[in-house]
Amino acid sequence: MEVAGALEVSTKSAYQWRRAWKAGGVQALASRGPAGPDPKLSDEQLARLKARLEQGPAAAGHGEDQRWTLARIVALIATMFHVRVSVTTAWQAMQRLGYTPQMPIHRAIERDEPAITHWRRYQWPAVKESPPAHPPGSASPTSAARR
Repeated sequence: MEVAGALEVSTKSAYQWRRAWKAGGVQALASRGPAGPDPKLSDEQLARLKARLEQGPAAAGHGEDQRWTLARIVALIATMFHVRVSVTTAWQAMQRLGYTPQMPIHRAIERDEPAITHWRRYQWPAVKESPPAHPPGSASPTSAARR
């Protein structure tokens, strides 16, 4: 069928659409939205969740580690909305909010940034440019240096 080829769909789909159009007109061809169940959290609930996430993990009682994990988000959703969701559902909610997965940078609390900056600027160039103490050797058994 020429129409199916032009639309880059299967002939079966083109015939189904034609039957739907004949039976119900243009309204029968309107999109019904994505397939599958409706999201567990409404847009209003997602907005409230985002506001709570922006307060940080400490506001939710997680003082030892300042990272949001999916398990923590699942617990937060259960507390806020009295709804049990899976980790996958929490992940999908985070995607709907525009969040992306990130690996945290682990740095010590005692880290001394001015000292590190000073060392990188004044000491690292000297360490980096120092010539080797002796020329590199060879581990090859046929090397002239081994005879």
